[in-house]
Amino acid sequence: MSLVYDDRSCALGEGPLWHPERHQLFWFDILSKRLMTRAGGEPQSWQFDEHVSAAGWIDRDTLLIASETGLWRFTLETGGKEPIASLEADNPITRSNDGRADPWGGFWIGTMGKHAEPGAGAIYRYWKGDLRLLVPGITISNAICFATDTSCAYYTDTKTRQVMKVALDPRTGWPAGEASVFLDLRDDALNPDGAVVDAQGNIWIAQWGASRVAAYDNAGQFLRAIPFDAVQTSCPAFGGDDLTTLFCTTAREGLAADAIAAQPANGMTFAFANAGQGQTEHRVIL
Repeated sequence: MSLVYDDRSCALGEGPLWHPERHQLFWFDILSKRLMTRAGGEPQSWQFDEHVSAAGWIDRDTLLIASETGLWRFTLETGGKEPIASLEADNPITRSNDGRADPWGGFWIGTMGKHAEPGAGAIYRYWKGDLRLLVPGITISNAICFATDTSCAYYTDTKTRQVMKVALDPRTGWPAGEASVFLDLRDDALNPDGAVVDAQGNIWIAQWGASRVAAYDNAGQFLRAIPFDAVQTSCPAFGGDDLTTLFCTTAREGLAADAIAAQPANGMTFAFANAGQGQTEHRVIL
């Protein structure tokens, strides 16, 4: 059974990250420009002056944070940030969206139009000082995650309802070859959003509009779905002391007032115990 982990309602909850050294969940409300967490059982947040959406952990007290204009080194204790790389800073149409650290210590980050303008976004990778465009023409970047054996990366343009798979160079982690369709959800009319890979190599995908996170094996076969008390599930993350709790962010964006009144938990952040066995999030190496 899923429980409310944090009852603050997010307009667009996204980017949950379980910090393995702090044993602490961080996530974002993109539209409210906030980084959120709980510390000692109490809610905590940091306010930004632009959209922020995804993070990786650098060390115990430092995160890499993706914003609409760049990648930043963010110090949790002081709230200070230092620029690492510019990200479409000269394009006022776009903002950052989904992102995740890869097994080589790099960081993949997707962008999208602030109003989901068709093809306005892209997916990039930052590694060893190099921010490189990987996939252009993306409308809503999502589902960035990596196979446990490091053989491939997954990603989606949510609008296509197809999750893609691309082989990775084992030495460097850069894509090697063309991407192919890993999972086609068009016949099921499901919208793939954020995703995470568990310790067995299964991919857990939040399905926006379907009130659930669904798990598929590495051949794309459906395994199970976990329901949440919110229509717009946006991104899962494994956490807890043994990495068996599945956290999920959700969103209120675009929902009618009567829908929110009928289901007040829309936009809250959830936890489902003993969902599966997660893996430790990769560290960003700068």
